[in-house]
Amino acid sequence: MTTHGSIPAAHGESFFDRVAKKAAATTGRPVAFGAALLVLVIWAMSGPIFGFNNTWQLVINTGTTIITFLMVFLIQNGQNRDTAAVQIKLDELIKTIQAADNRLLDLEELGADDIEAKRREYEKVAEIAREGDVR
Repeated sequence: MTTHGSIPAAHGESFFDRVAKKAAATTGRPVAFGAALLVLVIWAMSGPIFGFNNTWQLVINTGTTIITFLMVFLIQNGQNRDTAAVQIKLDELIKTIQAADNRLLDLEELGADDIEAKRREYEKVAEIAREGDVR
């Protein structure tokens, strides 16, 4: 469990995972947004000093491109980690509920068509339940 924004290192966690978690925790805070906004304001205010030249424009373009490029990987890492954790939790719930269909445990491994067919099957179950007000 995390406290006050600190993220404990998990056993066997890679350096990238630790850095990605710390970066996500840091960049997701209001102070990070404020810092980014401050950088933009300073950059915009410096325009007249540099005569709004190409180098002045290149600084912000290059900086934002690099940050965006790196953030894509950090966001994807966090999304992958969160998805895997949620999937494990759902699998545990399916596994422990007797009436559950255990064939759903690895549903995410099926192809898109198979997943869509399963979704339609459950839509029909939900429709029947709504019509009959079955709970």
